[in-house]
Amino acid sequence: MQSDATINAGNANQSTLPAHVSTVQTAATGERLHGLDALRAGALLLGMLLHASISFLPGATFFWMVSDDQKTQLLGPVFFVIHMFRMPLFFMLAGYFAHLVLQKKGWAGFIKDRLKRITLPLLLGWPVIFAAIVAAIVLAAWVRNGGSLPQKSPPPPAFTADSFPLAHLWFLYMLTLLYVIYLGLWAVCRQLGILPQMRRCADWLMPVMSGWLGPMLLALPVALALFYTPYWVSWFGVPTPDQSLYPGRAAWVSFGMAFGFGWMLQQSPATLPRWQQRWRWHLGLALLMSAICLYLGGLVPRLVPAVHDESKLIFAWLYAAAAWHFCFGLTGVALSCMRQANTRVRYLADASYWIYLVHLPLVMALQALVSRSEWHWAIKLAAVLLGTLAVALLSYHYLVRFTWIGKHLNGPRPARARGI
Repeated sequence: MQSDATINAGNANQSTLPAHVSTVQTAATGERLHGLDALRAGALLLGMLLHASISFLPGATFFWMVSDDQKTQLLGPVFFVIHMFRMPLFFMLAGYFAHLVLQKKGWAGFIKDRLKRITLPLLLGWPVIFAAIVAAIVLAAWVRNGGSLPQKSPPPPAFTADSFPLAHLWFLYMLTLLYVIYLGLWAVCRQLGILPQMRRCADWLMPVMSGWLGPMLLALPVALALFYTPYWVSWFGVPTPDQSLYPGRAAWVSFGMAFGFGWMLQQSPATLPRWQQRWRWHLGLALLMSAICLYLGGLVPRLVPAVHDESKLIFAWLYAAAAWHFCFGLTGVALSCMRQANTRVRYLADASYWIYLVHLPLVMALQALVSRSEWHWAIKLAAVLLGTLAVALLSYHYLVRFTWIGKHLNGPRPARARGI
């Protein structure tokens, strides 16, 4: 997942150019867009904060494996907002980089690359990660029961297509499905000789969909999908396919659209400079819409399905529009702030994929260990985050970065160098 962000051909001295000109030349010349690398890493690492915060949310005992003795409403908006934009942003960037890989390597190279970096980690990593999650759940039950295991345990998953615990690795499964669909569509269009017409159509659509009103337009299909989702618990946004091999309609529409938009974005280098110029406007609207959604939905989780009336549609539209404004605004600010290479940020971006793969059982185990202590919730949260990050980074540095695992996840690297 690390070395996709290289664009096509030439060198320019960007340090003397305005930011928006610099991005146009970078997108057209083949130099790495460091901001997009950092943004994708940030989307992955925010997942660690998201999962670490859940045990401290009021009502966590009803929707999470670990429920801390201390609860706080302050983390409700943090979870709500991160969950709102993180996966649409990630899938948009995934579509962008997927199209780039297809252009660079062709369809055969694309298939080989995605199988190695996405599908193989899913197939080989899921059994290990799932076993570690089960161990963390057992530890949580042991702590909760005062140092002994309860006599009754919850029933295991059925391991059927309708009940399959993909856990946080569902994003790899969803990516694999989207690769198959989009590569198939690309192959059909190429076979029919209509790729130039499709590109012209994308060239016509992108200025509209990436413009001032783009987030509101892109939000409509997502809002309708959420509106027609039965028993939709609106506070938790788009239902993720983490417990089934059948992604729901809302997941297909939200994440599939984000992936497709990113796919077209790669063909529209003029879009990124525009987002750089107006990122404040997009982020301002995103925060305003998020605040309205929190006002309507509450600051803490509400586990009741939304009433099927016009208020449900309004909430869904505002929620989806805020997510798209975040996607536009965060992309713009990332490109503005990360125009030059940074060794430490590059290292963390490389490590972020591994960190996300292994973080969940670590987070759950640490949540369980601190759940009955009398520490303040902020100290507990910091301990969970720092402990998880330390273990994940150390394992990446010594067991992954220059090994065959790192080669499969991030591509081949030069020989081990001094320092990081």
